[in-house]
Amino acid sequence: MLASTRRREIMHRLVTEGYVEAKALADELGVDGSTIRRDLDALERAGQAQRTHGGARPTPGATAKLPYAMKEGERLAEKMAIAHSAARCVRTGDTVILDSGSTTYEIARALRNHTDLTVITNDLRIAKFVAETPGMRLLVTGGELLGSVFTLVGERAIEFLSDYTADWAFLGADAIDVDAGITNMNTLEVPLKRAMITATANAVVVADSSKFGRRALAKVAGLDEITRILTDSELAPEIGRQFGEILDCSPS
Repeated sequence: MLASTRRREIMHRLVTEGYVEAKALADELGVDGSTIRRDLDALERAGQAQRTHGGARPTPGATAKLPYAMKEGERLAEKMAIAHSAARCVRTGDTVILDSGSTTYEIARALRNHTDLTVITNDLRIAKFVAETPGMRLLVTGGELLGSVFTLVGERAIEFLSDYTADWAFLGADAIDVDAGITNMNTLEVPLKRAMITATANAVVVADSSKFGRRALAKVAGLDEITRILTDSELAPEIGRQFGEILDCSPS
């Protein structure tokens, strides 16, 4: 495994689990302890991790989501399958909220052949794509930029959403658990995600199967607040059964 791939996996675990143990990483990734220590040292120098005795935590105050540059190529086939499933829900004339994230970006791409859509987003990368796509009306929330993930957050963004009602809201998630519900590592994003849920008749969480059975730092919503969860068909059946009819596994 290349160092860059290994460090992306370590960052993913930091984001979704809040802590990584060096020995467990070495065993699971099939490398020796000195390699993992070098990886953690590199992530610390990059401001993404804080070393602890025997492991590491995400750096306090740092953007607690993987930057687009680290996320956009990961599990792309699964994200595209989820996106096409999401796009099939949307009808001509609908208003759609797209949360920030690499999976929701794929939804924007999957919607490009729809007509007469209104798209509301807090993601500048999604906004750029929609702005260049004919047949879509674009509304951008405003707010403060979290630069590495192109995300707008804050009170202005929340106030903006309070003026609108959408047919659909597609939200990303850092972790999904049958008891903890939908959780996120970056607490700055949670109030805006909740505002998106309030602003729509259909709140749909889109997340690949690697996000299930995990818990992140901050609760976004309980499962009873979500209309549907779209994921890929690689989700283990025994996990999927716990979520019942709320879960829809897209063909990959």
